[in-house]
Amino acid sequence: MHIRKLFLLAVLLCSICHLSAQRHEQLLETGWKFHKGEASGAASIAFDDTKWESVRVPHDWAIFGPFDRNDDLQNVAITQNLETQASIKTGRTGGLPYVGVGWYRTHFDADPEKKTTLIFDGAMSEAHVYVNGQEACFWPYGYNSFHCDVTEFLHKDGKDNVLAVRLENRPQSSRWYPGAGLYRNVHLVTTEKVHVPIWGTQITTPHVATDYASVCLRTTLNNVGKEKITVETDILSPDGQKVASKKNEGHINHGQPFTQNFIVEKPQLWSPETPVLYQAVSKIYVDGKLTDTYTTRFGIRSIEFVADKGFFLNGKHRKFQGVCNHHDLGPLGAAINVSALRHQLTLLKDMGCDAIRTAHNMPAPELVSLCDEMGFMMMIEPFDEWDIAKCDNGYHRYFNEWAEKDMVNMLHQYRNHPCVVMWSIGNEVPTQCSAEGYKVAKFLQDICHREDPTRPVTCGMDQVSCVLNNGFAAMLDIPGFNYRAHRYEEAYQQLPQNLVLGSETSSTVSSRGVYKFPAERKADAKYDDHQSSSYDLEYCSWSNIPDIDFAQADDHNWTLGQFVWTGFDYLGEPSPYDTNAWPNHSSMFGIIDLASLPKDRYYLYRSVWNKQAETLHILPHWNWEGREGQEVPVFVYTNYPTAELFINGKSYGKQTKNNQTVENRYRLMWPHAIYEPGEVKVVAYDEAGTAKAEKTIRTAGKPHHIELVPAQQSLKADGKDLAYVTVRIVDKDGNLCPTDMRLVKFHVTGAGSYKASANGDPTCLDLFHLPQMHAFNGMLTAIVQGGEEKGLLELQVSAKGIKAGKIQIEVK
Repeated sequence: MHIRKLFLLAVLLCSICHLSAQRHEQLLETGWKFHKGEASGAASIAFDDTKWESVRVPHDWAIFGPFDRNDDLQNVAITQNLETQASIKTGRTGGLPYVGVGWYRTHFDADPEKKTTLIFDGAMSEAHVYVNGQEACFWPYGYNSFHCDVTEFLHKDGKDNVLAVRLENRPQSSRWYPGAGLYRNVHLVTTEKVHVPIWGTQITTPHVATDYASVCLRTTLNNVGKEKITVETDILSPDGQKVASKKNEGHINHGQPFTQNFIVEKPQLWSPETPVLYQAVSKIYVDGKLTDTYTTRFGIRSIEFVADKGFFLNGKHRKFQGVCNHHDLGPLGAAINVSALRHQLTLLKDMGCDAIRTAHNMPAPELVSLCDEMGFMMMIEPFDEWDIAKCDNGYHRYFNEWAEKDMVNMLHQYRNHPCVVMWSIGNEVPTQCSAEGYKVAKFLQDICHREDPTRPVTCGMDQVSCVLNNGFAAMLDIPGFNYRAHRYEEAYQQLPQNLVLGSETSSTVSSRGVYKFPAERKADAKYDDHQSSSYDLEYCSWSNIPDIDFAQADDHNWTLGQFVWTGFDYLGEPSPYDTNAWPNHSSMFGIIDLASLPKDRYYLYRSVWNKQAETLHILPHWNWEGREGQEVPVFVYTNYPTAELFINGKSYGKQTKNNQTVENRYRLMWPHAIYEPGEVKVVAYDEAGTAKAEKTIRTAGKPHHIELVPAQQSLKADGKDLAYVTVRIVDKDGNLCPTDMRLVKFHVTGAGSYKASANGDPTCLDLFHLPQMHAFNGMLTAIVQGGEEKGLLELQVSAKGIKAGKIQIEVK
């Protein structure tokens, strides 16, 4: 009996090995060598790279700086900002040295009897990929995922293959910081000859109801001849239970995908509130032999866009409460990191955000997967340029030859993700105003319809007169307007879709903790300190305050909601300080700053969008030495309709939200509050007049010590997981010192390392990767990274003149 058990175990293990051997995927993260600059002969096998820098991929070589005014200095007129005359632009791409050539080299083994494919999730940019000295593929667009079959280039024994990648960023190739290098993951995939190709399945849910849903799976197979094919697929529920199964046999019909249909009884429907996910696990047999096992994750949900009525998810009407985000991760640069993305999405989720627009490029696949898991709808967008240039060395150089290839990759990669509810084909493209522009838009929209007939197509349009008059907007499935909220009604009346999407909204600008007097609406306000006011009333010439977009969503069924510019500050585009205004080098549009610290505006959005949470936020801070006896307006952002303000016990009366102005609908304001040091208290009341919440802020005394607030208490021991630690300079009673700007230093010991820091100041030139950073208005963020061994990570934070802070984070 004992021998028989051992035999059965051996058979089982061999069976598992056989199954796993059909398809193998690994990340090529370590063992890379990097060189900045041209390197003659670097593609060859014999090239000596021992003196090159050792790096881990993903890797962004430009984020380490230094910042410099002369980096990508541009003399241009930004047409999408309505400029007609060229001027000197500083900091437009973040003031970082992203221009130039970078080489990467590594070695890998692969079975020469199998098919071997390399997948690049993103390589910035103009990637030339060489295997053993031969060019395997070229892909110019730095934001797109691409793959190449390298089987024919492998060594005969499959051992010690040399992979070399040459990348080049050209000057004036971007309008924001694009990053540089192999900034997203590289995958090595090996399969049998007959296999499911990269992104080779398509799942749709033709019928969705509470009692049952139909699921259609189309599976593409490569290298099939006249053999008999069997596809056996199990549908697994979110808890891993088999809920449907099919085993189908046949021959590939003239190269068409293998189609299977399933019924899932009482399905759990995907939504931002319930982001449940299923899996389709398919086994591919050729003449009875297993050759591949392929898993497709998906969700069951329905989407409808109904004229005059709006957007419906699973039959329920809702508005998009979305944000636009560029791809950089602030102090981490463009190098992708899952825990950093999760941190961003966690902050957005608490704000009530339920949708992301990937502005203005294909996203990292990790972001799309996290949106599936955490519950964010997505508008995925590929291009900022079509055939007409915005930047001298922009995508227009490749559009005619590469646009369809780039689109197909994007559509195949992301069409099975339930979070994706629409495609965008571009952003503020100059082509929108050309007489033939609608033809280019139709070309791109038709590709979307061909590859994925289940989702509508939009485009971010900013030239409203053009697109209303030339047929461009009428041709799209969903007309998306960037700003110009005052023309929504006109567009709704004129366009046949009878729907309007705020594809990019607001562009309010603010610097965290900075307040300017008087507190009044201003377009393109500029100050000597190069900051913008956090009274949330300042915006760019083309845009508006958030309240106007809230009102559009609340007042009209036919408005679909909005995608705010932006969720997070990002590197580059420092409007309104982009014209000869160095040292500004990062945006001020973010609801959350570059250090992942919420601005006051975060709580304005939260008070409107997060219906499940209580919000009560007071601004500004209460340290105004020299303004005693003068007016310091007090604003309150709350989900309650009424609040009463007290300053040192004196009531300034109650304010109730009303329709007198658009600001009064969403904010409570005491414009004539008088500053005197002490205590500011606000009591919030519900509709019945019952006191429901109370908040107090106080004048801070002398800075006393450093307070550390980690976003998480533990890290995974994988060498990649990050912890964001908020650093606060406080007085002896723990009150934030809101004007403190001292230099803070970091020291990490134990089971991890220091990764980066940021303070959210768009004018600060401190390097992110050095273990020191100036505070900005009393706060900054330190990012630490867990190692690959378990233990305790200790972060010590110090600054001259105050008591240091220390915390421990478990790495497990």
